[in-house]
Amino acid sequence: MGQKVNPIAFRLAVNKDWRSKWYAAGKDYTTKLHEDLVVRGYLKKKLLNAGLSQVVIERAWNSVRVTLHTSRPGLIIGRQGKEIEVMTKDITDICKGAQVKIDIIEIRKPELDAQLVAEQIAVQLERRISFRRAMKRALQTAMEFGAEGIRLRCSGRLGGADIARAEGYREGKVPLQTLRVPLDYGFAEARTVYGIIGVKCWVNKKEEDASGKPHGRGERSERGGRSGDRGGERRPSNPRN
Repeated sequence: MGQKVNPIAFRLAVNKDWRSKWYAAGKDYTTKLHEDLVVRGYLKKKLLNAGLSQVVIERAWNSVRVTLHTSRPGLIIGRQGKEIEVMTKDITDICKGAQVKIDIIEIRKPELDAQLVAEQIAVQLERRISFRRAMKRALQTAMEFGAEGIRLRCSGRLGGADIARAEGYREGKVPLQTLRVPLDYGFAEARTVYGIIGVKCWVNKKEEDASGKPHGRGERSERGGRSGDRGGERRPSNPRN
């Protein structure tokens, strides 16, 4: 049997962070966990077309901070901030009167966000666009925007076939077991007439060091030069001359 692991959980505490940040014990933990699940479900349903990629929930005593990562912040805020007020009131009711604050972080390049790419392909499948065409277009767009690599996989009754199958495409470098690679993962479901089709997406974003310059395998630390260079002066090929 294939042993499958969630790519986000696999990289926790290495280069990924938790999406719920709080501590509780006993029955209080159960209550807060179910509140988080209800809040996430509510936001996903309400902001279905707002390009919502990630929801981070932080708690401290009687306050809740919800951070929304989205590619369309204008749709979430609404005119004069009315939508934010409505969501704040609803989440306060879900959290039983806790003080709620909603922050919005804009995603500059949604073409490189794995969750948004997967959701975009799912929307196209629901509109009866060919799955091969949708996947190849997403591959091309991500590579044009500077991705190091991207991998896509669709599973289900593709093209309305009677027997479910899985098909995938990959371009560039997508090392799934190398933890230091900044890999992003997203999953979405396309609810078509002939069944649900699952869409998975892995995006390898360029690895950057603290200076902001891309960092690759060819460059070493200050002790030596590039790969293949031993760091010292080479001896002449003919020592007699």
